[in-house]
Amino acid sequence: MKISGFTMVKNAGKLYYPIQESISSVLPIVDEFIVALGNCDSDDNTLELINELNSPKIKIVDTVWDVESYPHGSILAQQTDLAKKHCNGDWLFYIQADEVIHEDNYAAIRKSCEQHLNNKQVEGLLFKYLHFWGDYNHAFTKNHGWYRHEIRIIRNQPEIHSWRDAQSFRVIPDFSKEKYLEKEGTRKLNVAPVDAHIYHYGWVRPPKLMGKKTSHFESCYEDKNIKEEEMEILSAVDFGAMGLIPMFTGQHPKVMGNRIASFNWQDELNYTKRLNRAPKHKHEKLKYRLLTSLEKLFFPNGIFNFKNYKLIRF
Repeated sequence: MKISGFTMVKNAGKLYYPIQESISSVLPIVDEFIVALGNCDSDDNTLELINELNSPKIKIVDTVWDVESYPHGSILAQQTDLAKKHCNGDWLFYIQADEVIHEDNYAAIRKSCEQHLNNKQVEGLLFKYLHFWGDYNHAFTKNHGWYRHEIRIIRNQPEIHSWRDAQSFRVIPDFSKEKYLEKEGTRKLNVAPVDAHIYHYGWVRPPKLMGKKTSHFESCYEDKNIKEEEMEILSAVDFGAMGLIPMFTGQHPKVMGNRIASFNWQDELNYTKRLNRAPKHKHEKLKYRLLTSLEKLFFPNGIFNFKNYKLIRF
């Protein structure tokens, strides 16, 4: 059994993505790791960060982000597919540049891959999620509006494609680039659960850098490029009342140790339970807070949540 790891990335260094930690966390359980590296800005050091890992497993594929040809976020799926095409494994482990695997989950992940290797009914493996918010001590796990599970390991099959903005995957026969954004003519993957978490750090950045990252991400949907001078005047993100966010009491992946130790924006966060403005983030809004309460009391599997997979029970 061979497992390939793969990711796509652009401007990870300047936008505070934990790209080194992300790749490092997967390297011990994959035989190769493919990076589709986009045309980064001149002041970005993503290539240097990846090269510092000094792993013979890593292969970098240079790419160009053509947002006009792949609009509304589909450029992210296209870049993911570019990395996927270079993978040679039986299973393909996709990790985004702000996602990290805990070393305690390695055995469970490999066991699931071995267990389902010859069961062609299983097209992918489904992971649980921890979404960190603002700092490294607060995280969403079962809050409405935050996805609880997602596909991160897929079979190496040509009809399986990244979908929409690369959050997930879908079977797309007779593929064309327009189908990145369509449901018709596609179908969900049949997946088996893995007893493992993805540690998602996409919302853990200094507030100013969080604003820059968010604007870069939104530019993939609005089909426009943000000029460097515009970046300098972007507003910092207000993470809101951190006292309302669930505390994380577990252990982070070891590869995150140095990054967590460098955390230095606590004075920019509001650690009370009082919002200093009108609700802005969806988890702050009354609708989502009520749905979260209902789910915790009566619907442990969630309600009204879109699931881009078909779960197979064994």
